[in-house]
Amino acid sequence: MKSVAIGAGCAALLLWGGIVAHAQDSTYARSLAATCFTCHGTDGHSVGGVPSSLAGQNKAYLLQQLNEFRTGKQPATIMHQHAKGYTNEQLELIAGYFSSVKPAPATPAPAARGGY
Repeated sequence: MKSVAIGAGCAALLLWGGIVAHAQDSTYARSLAATCFTCHGTDGHSVGGVPSSLAGQNKAYLLQQLNEFRTGKQPATIMHQHAKGYTNEQLELIAGYFSSVKPAPATPAPAARGGY
């Protein structure tokens, strides 16, 4: 009986440690991604679509783009400098963060809103 209680306690600690580690990773990923908010909007929701919104994009696509900026394969004004400042693991976290953010709802065209 005592060993069952000890085993359950150890399992609970391992589970709690995993939850805390995940929360820390999520916070760390968002803090890395915060650098992108200046140009790409809060949580990757770009205003007006320029530059493109990152929220809800496919993780593999974002990671590919970041790596292409880093290597110079994808031309850019500043993104190549930003991408070079991160490790592969950090780029994975950034891409994962933006892929997990829900995209903003589409804004109707002016005519649909009764505009010109």
